[in-house]
Amino acid sequence: MGKVSYMKGVAPVAIPRENVLDNTLTLLREGYHYIPGRRRHFKSDIFQTRLLGQKVICIGGKEAAEVFYDEDKFTRIGAIPNRMKESLFGKNGVHVLEGNAHSHRKTMFMSLMTSERLSELTALTEKQWEVAIADWQQKRRVILFPEAEKIMCRIACEWAGVPLWANELSQRTRDLSAMIDAFGAIGPRHWQGRIARNRSERWIRRIIAQVRSGELKPREETALYTFAWHRDLQDRLLDLQTAAVELLNIVRPIVAVGRFVTFGALAINDFPETKEKLRVGDDDYIRMFVQEVRRYYPFGPFLGAKVRSNFKWTGHQFKKGTLVLLDIYGTNHDPDLWDKPDEFRPERFDEWEGSPFDFIPQGGGYDMGHRCPGEWITIDIMKVSLAFLANRIDYNVPKQNLDYSMVRMPSIPKSRFIMRDVAISS
Repeated sequence: MGKVSYMKGVAPVAIPRENVLDNTLTLLREGYHYIPGRRRHFKSDIFQTRLLGQKVICIGGKEAAEVFYDEDKFTRIGAIPNRMKESLFGKNGVHVLEGNAHSHRKTMFMSLMTSERLSELTALTEKQWEVAIADWQQKRRVILFPEAEKIMCRIACEWAGVPLWANELSQRTRDLSAMIDAFGAIGPRHWQGRIARNRSERWIRRIIAQVRSGELKPREETALYTFAWHRDLQDRLLDLQTAAVELLNIVRPIVAVGRFVTFGALAINDFPETKEKLRVGDDDYIRMFVQEVRRYYPFGPFLGAKVRSNFKWTGHQFKKGTLVLLDIYGTNHDPDLWDKPDEFRPERFDEWEGSPFDFIPQGGGYDMGHRCPGEWITIDIMKVSLAFLANRIDYNVPKQNLDYSMVRMPSIPKSRFIMRDVAISS
């Protein structure tokens, strides 16, 4: 694709389009392959379709990601469907802000990402895996995915300063998992996510109210303290509901790391040569392995934004208010960006320079301020978790269905990765 075009007097180039009344059901049938498949069909990194009754432009690739994160051209306001706010993201959170309000709220999140706090997160992750293995050794069979989510829930709450009683761990984990699982869902999964969000918000609102009343006294460096006492640009405390939404926007993504950990275990199983390299304990290889898991396996399929004002890009006209979807999965598997993208090769990250626009498993745009603040958290937790699975325990992987759907969003191995006879490595 070419560079952005601002040439006046030049007729816009027609965007390839699907001549179908609505493609919502097709998107649900094809899942992660919907946008990449049409990019290949049209031989174009841009095409037009109709979803949920409205015109939508789909784009993909490095240059597409770069323009997508240009805040002069796109806004996130109105781009996230209400059904996703009601299940995954919540309402009035940082995801729907922009400009100074977004920057101010984002600073609240980034204040938690100090080296000291990330080191504490690493230590907590190691501790919780040790607690888990003590329990797993007593069981003949362990299903990794739900166990990993419980581990992540304990890590998230302890690191964020959120009180979590042992007798509520299962319910809180199920609720946070249901919120994540509602992404891209219709029917029962969506409604379970909405119910789970409502219950989780009530839980966190109550905790924040206890902080403000003095009943709870969290450490000042924790997310609970930071969000409970955060003031907006008008020097007002966040209302309880918004503060609860934002605190869940710290806790929920950490629980979501359980999916990456499960896919990491699948990679260790499917590509046994990587396990030997992980066992060497080379931090560089562990880092490369983690990044390749995030690139290779399906996590987020796409992101949305709306055109802020009319502009041309690569000769194509973008009109104000149009919904645009950025192809996340397809960009991470783009053969123009990645050599043999359908092969699992951690070494591809050996000399990777960290572009904010060609590797976007959790979004992109470092310079634009919209790249996920939880990305550092994800990487640190995954490094500890996958090194633990490769080096600290032995287990057998019985015959099971380890296939994962490219239609179900978000995806996960069908068996949830069953392990037998878990023991501490000798």
